Parts: sequence; structure tokens; C-alpha cells
Amino acid sequence: MGNSSKDDSLTDGDASSGDAPPSKTSLYTEGEKVLAYHGPRIYEAKVQKAELMKKEWKFFVHYLGWNKSWDEWVGADRLMKLTEENVLKQQELDKKQGVDKNVKSGRSAHTRPKSSADVKAEKEDTKTNVVKTKKRKTESVAEEGASSEKSVKIQIPSTLRKQLVDDWDFVNQQDKLVKLPRSPTVDEILSKYLDYRSKKENTTSDSLAEILKGIRCYFDKALPVMLLYKKERKQFQDVVLDDMSPSNIYGAEHLLRLFVKLPELLAYVSIEEETLTRLQQKLTDFLKFLQKNQSTFFLSTYDSIKGVEGKGKGKDD
Repeated sequence: MGNSSKDDSLTDGDASSGDAPPSKTSLYTEGEKVLAYHGPRIYEAKVQKAELMKKEWKFFVHYLGWNKSWDEWVGADRLMKLTEENVLKQQELDKKQGVDKNVKSGRSAHTRPKSSADVKAEKEDTKTNVVKTKKRKTESVAEEGASSEKSVKIQIPSTLRKQLVDDWDFVNQQDKLVKLPRSPTVDEILSKYLDYRSKKENTTSDSLAEILKGIRCYFDKALPVMLLYKKERKQFQDVVLDDMSPSNIYGAEHLLRLFVKLPELLAYVSIEEETLTRLQQKLTDFLKFLQKNQSTFFLSTYDSIKGVEGKGKGKDD
């Protein structure tokens, strides 16, 4: 199960890769509580439906404690029985990722639903400080209500979602890093997209240029704060000097992480609804451009941490 988060399809109804005939009975039943992989983490979920799709059992799951918008179809390789042994696996995985420090502040690059371990931790907080917890919950509900009025939805294509999972696995499981500087860089990719749209529309859009300028600005500011994994921070300190912009050093791998965080970043920006709709369309089109050029823009493998750090700029820590 440790590799299932990496190998799963992440999309509804994808074809099964196995040739063995499927079992006539499902491993999981409707209404059953399970543990489910979602990206690099494991969460408590409930099976809503179980169906045989293209010779493979698929399960429609709801992540407990989270909005129904996160409900999705998954394969059996994404699920585990809710047993004491598997809960311990979940907790061990959380510890390895340093979830205790990051989940509540929203700093994890790809996580969404809460795991059962997080829920238990919150219950302990409630026992020790009821008043503080109630205040925190009230503020959380107020923030959620404010952001829901202007929810920014960015649909990341399935192949790019798989890219994100592989990206997490390379860094956190295989101890590998993206070799820097990248080519093409974030700045170059944005310029290529502007050229692509200009040729396609036979004109240069000032509004698109402003959007891409904004993406570049968001990337430069967000990278050191929320787009790097812990194992990448030393590399950042070695390579990105004071007078350098991350968008001129990093590439598509880290740019894609920004799109996971953009809804959160844009939720509290004052944008008119019509403008917001156009922005979402532009961002979606840009992601399709990344997907179209995925084999060119993204690395298929990363370098070992020791090898990458050995090739640093020699900057003193």
C-alpha cells in the first residue's frame, strides 16, 4: 500500500492495468469506513458506492469531515481496512511528513482532507483548552464562510495531478531533488505561453500579460514560504542568492505546486466575480498548456540529494 498513492490513476473510470479477472465480490462495502490514500497522505473515509468498472472495482468515497467536493472514485489500491494496525501506519506516515506542525497552518503543498490522527489531536486540544478551541472553531467557520462566497476553483488535469504525486515521492520518499537551475525556468515557461496564445489569437493580450506577471510574482513570494518541502530548503539557500528571483531558477515542477495553493491565496483577494471567472478560465488554459508540453517541461526523474548539494554554488550557510 505504501506505493499506491504514486501509482493510482486519480481519475474516474480509468482503465485497469491488470489482466487478471476481477473478483465478483467487492473488498469494501457501501457504508464501510476505511482509510484512503489521497496524494501523499492517508485519510479516514467512507465508501458511498462500489461498482465494477472496466473489469476493476471502483469505490466512491467521502473523506470524513470534509466538503463533498472532495468525494471521488478510487481503486482498491487506494484503500485500506480501518484497523488498528492500519491506523498506526497512517500515524507513522504523518510523523514522517511532519504533519503535526503543518496541517493546521495549511502549509502542506498537496494535502486536503484531515486524517483521523488529526481529528484525535484536535479532540485532545479541546479537553485541555475548551475556550481557546471554541474561539478557533468560530474563527475557522467565519473564514470558511467568507471564502466560500468567492471560491476559486482550479481543475488540475489528471496527468498533472499524477505529476504532483510523483514529485512528492521523489523528494520525500526517494530523497531526490530537482537539479537547479532548471530549463526551461518558470519565467521562460510563462513567456512561451504568452507567445503561444499570441500566435493562436494573432494578437497580444494585455490582460493575459498582467495575469502571467501576477503568477510570476506569486511564485517568487510563495516559493520559500509554502512551495518547498523541508528537504529542499538547504538547496534553496545554496542556489537562490539575494539578488535572484526563484522564477529564473526553478521550473515546471515547483510552478505546478503553486496551482495547488492558488485557490487558497486568491480566496481573500478583492476580485469582481466577472474578473474572477475570466481568471479561472485563463489559469485552466495555462494548465492545459503545461499538460500539452508535459514531457518537455517536466523532469522524468530527479537527482539524489547528496549529488545535487555537492554541485551547489558554494554559498556559506
